[in-house]
Amino acid sequence: MKMPTLRPKARLALLIGLLVAAACSLFAWNPERLLTQGFTSVVPGIWAGPAFAVVFALSTLAFFPKPVLNVAAGAVFGIPEGLALAVIGTTLGAVLAFGLGRSLGREALQPLLRGKILAALDRRLTYQGFVSVLLLRAVPGVPFQGVNFAAAFSGVRPWSFTAATALGVVPGTAAYVIAGATASSPASPAFLLSIAAIVAMMVLSLAIARRSRRNGTPPKAVKPV
Repeated sequence: MKMPTLRPKARLALLIGLLVAAACSLFAWNPERLLTQGFTSVVPGIWAGPAFAVVFALSTLAFFPKPVLNVAAGAVFGIPEGLALAVIGTTLGAVLAFGLGRSLGREALQPLLRGKILAALDRRLTYQGFVSVLLLRAVPGVPFQGVNFAAAFSGVRPWSFTAATALGVVPGTAAYVIAGATASSPASPAFLLSIAAIVAMMVLSLAIARRSRRNGTPPKAVKPV
């Protein structure tokens, strides 16, 4: 017997409900506390890293600030392993959001892509997916989840999206991971350089937002990647 399928609008409503539930779940659990306070003692041995990446990914899906998670990765695992786990967790979280958006929301939102601006964005993401996503990940100030769902609702190939995300988030992620790993030595060159990089990204985000406002386009939300 064939199972009935949900209508596009019903799937979109389900997507919104899942995202709202994920965000509201933060009232019941604190990812930062879970990831920093005795995480490696709770999760033993070789499972600590994979478990950290999974919790990291689920936290991004719940709209928890990614910079805080990156700092936690550095504080718990140090720079090399922390950076690798943060990138893996970020990419996994992006893929989860992409999969939900592609399967539950894309069909219902297709009619909205007929507008001139949205249609142009859809074409760019579809035919230049890897480069477009890579640039959006690398530029400060572009909301993480905004890129996930914009790509999901377009025709970006999943592998292009995944590879571009993994590469594009490295610079911003590294700055926060290094800051978390070296926070106990605030006078160290590594810590000072990481803070300088974070400040530079914030300044660039503000500059992009101000330029967008002057050009008459809506400014993107300012949030470090």
